[in-house]
This record gives sequence, structure tokens and C-alpha cells, in this order.
Amino acid sequence: MHLMSEPVLWTGDGSPHSARFNDRYRSKSGGLAQASSVFLAGCDLPAGWFGRNRFTVLETGFGLGLNFLATWAAWEVDALRCGRLHFVSVEAYPVAAADIVRSALTASCCSMANPEWLARAQALAQMWHDLKPGFHDFDFVDGRVRLTVAVGEVQTMLGCLDCQADAVYLDGFSPALNPQMWSADTLRAVALHCRPGTTLATYTAARSVRDGLERLGFLVQRCSGLPPKRHRLAAVFLP
Repeated sequence: MHLMSEPVLWTGDGSPHSARFNDRYRSKSGGLAQASSVFLAGCDLPAGWFGRNRFTVLETGFGLGLNFLATWAAWEVDALRCGRLHFVSVEAYPVAAADIVRSALTASCCSMANPEWLARAQALAQMWHDLKPGFHDFDFVDGRVRLTVAVGEVQTMLGCLDCQADAVYLDGFSPALNPQMWSADTLRAVALHCRPGTTLATYTAARSVRDGLERLGFLVQRCSGLPPKRHRLAAVFLP
């Protein structure tokens, strides 16, 4: 079964939107700012992978790939990085390769001035084609960075995954517009891939998400959000 690329609507100000969910793909403050301050910082990265042979990030909602690219970039410039980085992401509606590159170019005002950043996006885009439902592995940096994309409905793909996450990025469109991504069943499926000490971060501070995580054994902290959002969540799995 061939899966058509999900169309991305690019507005006049260069922001990517989803017609399916009537929502933005990234923060108004910029995609790189969101990846760095919400997801990496929220999961205590890069400090969290110091001294590790292997580190696994699990993400719900690959979108335009900015969280992966930002995590890869942080790993690559870190002298104390782990030996191998495995980034596992679930995505029901993969976008086209051209939109991944366009997003990388417009993620921040300095993206175009960073040749290494653009090279990573282009390396991803070169492999990003014919994504049928199922699992796809992409290797970078001589196999030291691996991206696994699980194409399909979030709960189904989480149930089929065989991985233990050291960090979790809860992403995806807003809980109000895409409730299935944030449902109790989805959060439970995520928790099954966590170990004691797994960190978790998300841009939303919705009470339903916070309560759902706490019921599963996460110690949740509400933190200052990236404007225009007032708050975000950071958590540690302590079942």
C-alpha cells in the first residue's frame, strides 16, 4: 500500500500548517527554539546521554522532522555524546521530502547560515521517499545515528515497537484538535516503552495530559513555556 505525502500549507509568513488538523506544525517562536527549549531541555539533553553507549529517544509525531534534526545536531557537536543515538518516531501522515528541507531552511533566522544544519536535512530528505505503512530505518554518521519511523496510527505502531526509551518527546498537534494522540490509551502505550528514570517532555500543559501521565507513574513538573505558550510539561518516569 502506497501512502501519499501529507500536504503542508505554507502561509505568507513562512509557517507550515496542517489542513487535516487545522493547526501549526511548530511554535510561533520557531521550530528550533521549540525543539531546543521544550524537548531537549525538557528531557535534560544533552546531559542525559553522557557516558552512555546507546541512547534512545521515542517521539509521538515526527511532523517535519525538526526534533530529530535538532537532537542529531546536539549529539554531533557534543564531545561527551553517547556512542549511538537511536531516534524512534511514530507518524501517521508523513510529509514530502521537499517540505522537510523547506522546514529546515525556515526553522529559524539562522538556519540558512548553518551549512551543517542544512546538510543534515538534505541527508534525511534524500532517504525520505516511498514511506509505506510500517517501519523504516535510516542510518546516518556511519550508523551511529539511526532514525526509525513507524508509519501508521499511533496506538497501533506503539504497540508494535520493540524499544526502551531513555527520553520521550510527546509531540503532535494540539490535544483539542488531535485528541487520539494524547488519549489515556496512547499515554499508556508510551509508558510501556519507558524505564525508571526515563525523561519526558511536551509543549502542552493540558490538565488531561498532566493527569494522565501522573496516573501512569510519571513525576510531572509544569515549567515556563515557550511564548506564546505559558507552560510546558517535563516529567520523569518513576513507577
